[in-house]
Amino acid sequence: MKKAAVVMGSDSDLPVLEKTFKRLKDFDIPFEAHVMSAHRTPARAAEFASNAAKNGFGVIIAAAGMAAHLAGVMAAHTTLPVIGIPIKSSLDGLDALLATVQMPPGIPVAAVAIDGADNAAILAAQILATGDNALADKLTAFKTDMANKVTEKDNQLQEKFK
Repeated sequence: MKKAAVVMGSDSDLPVLEKTFKRLKDFDIPFEAHVMSAHRTPARAAEFASNAAKNGFGVIIAAAGMAAHLAGVMAAHTTLPVIGIPIKSSLDGLDALLATVQMPPGIPVAAVAIDGADNAAILAAQILATGDNALADKLTAFKTDMANKVTEKDNQLQEKFK
């Protein structure tokens, strides 16, 4: 199985990314986590992204706040899918969201909600599952479980109003 890379612009992003790490572990997806900055360590970020595919990664999750250029820098230096997590650090995260989604033509970045760390891991799993039937089965079971929980909550609600 290909690995997921989780890259954050600052270690202050770590509390948000705990959800990403947990979900990747739930799906048994191997991953590496790194701190690197699009602005403070641009050469390191570019080198990491440039070599990610040959280093066994299949997807990159990049989390950053404020100017949030990390996902775009990663996407500019790889052909791997890049998922951006805008981190709420200023302007309620709107600045990071806009910086993540407003990419120029040819440099796409998939984006999840502000602080959407869980969905980033699920999207990464879905991307990796296109070439991994066992992972696809885990995702199917996960989504079935979610549906069953909603159905159970509806049943409880119906019982309450009988």
